[in-house]
Amino acid sequence: MKPSQSTHGATPDWLNDRHACAQLTLSCLDLTSLNEQDTEADIARLCLRAQSPFGSVAAVCVWPRLAAFARTQLPDHIAVAAVANFPDGSFDVQRAVRDTSIIVQSGAQEVDVVMPYAQLLAGNEAAVSLVLQAVRKACPSLVLKVILETGELKDPMLIERASRLSLAAGADFLKTSTGKTPVSATLAAARTMLAAIASDPAAANRVGFKPAGGIRTVADAAGYIALCSEVLGVQALTPARFRIGASSVLSDIEAILGGTALPPTTSPGAY
Repeated sequence: MKPSQSTHGATPDWLNDRHACAQLTLSCLDLTSLNEQDTEADIARLCLRAQSPFGSVAAVCVWPRLAAFARTQLPDHIAVAAVANFPDGSFDVQRAVRDTSIIVQSGAQEVDVVMPYAQLLAGNEAAVSLVLQAVRKACPSLVLKVILETGELKDPMLIERASRLSLAAGADFLKTSTGKTPVSATLAAARTMLAAIASDPAAANRVGFKPAGGIRTVADAAGYIALCSEVLGVQALTPARFRIGASSVLSDIEAILGGTALPPTTSPGAY
């Protein structure tokens, strides 16, 4: 599937095609396992799932301690991502840099770091910038996704400020959530983050967006795909600039692409 529409502010016709939407979701998926008890056996199974008969996911996301193992289990075209300062986003620069260094040494390609959002809530922007800049310096050649934890920030003005601090620190992606809090990705937060990217001349054509948490079906993913297309343009709908942090959605993708999914029960235009 190759989207041809390149204008902003419009929904591509193919987004109403369930099969095409499932295929795009698969290609932009960060297949994730971040359970405290994860073992190499768990990650081996995850890496097998990442190589679907319908195509590969964009990346596999794991704990730093399992990143090197994940890299041995995957072909080169599937990236390995690992989390830093996760999931609490503490104001501990040494911890965040230590996690990042392990990820770099593992041979992984991507770092998903949790910004110290509690510090932002307290008005301490300097602490936020200190952690993010230290992590960016520790992984200069890796893709850096900054997790804002928008469900905790809540206020659109705080989400916008978190977005701008992340962009200023050198983020390659803005990511909504860890998936470990009561509220994860929402379309309202996504719009605020995408608008921040679009309005920044240095980011508008480079920085990507990743919704994560609570996305369980292709229909869920479709809302974020449409919003990204509307704000950044359909040309941003590639793994280089759009990711979806979800694992349960893979079963729905495979059911749709394999022809075993039930007819959609969502309203018209959901796909």
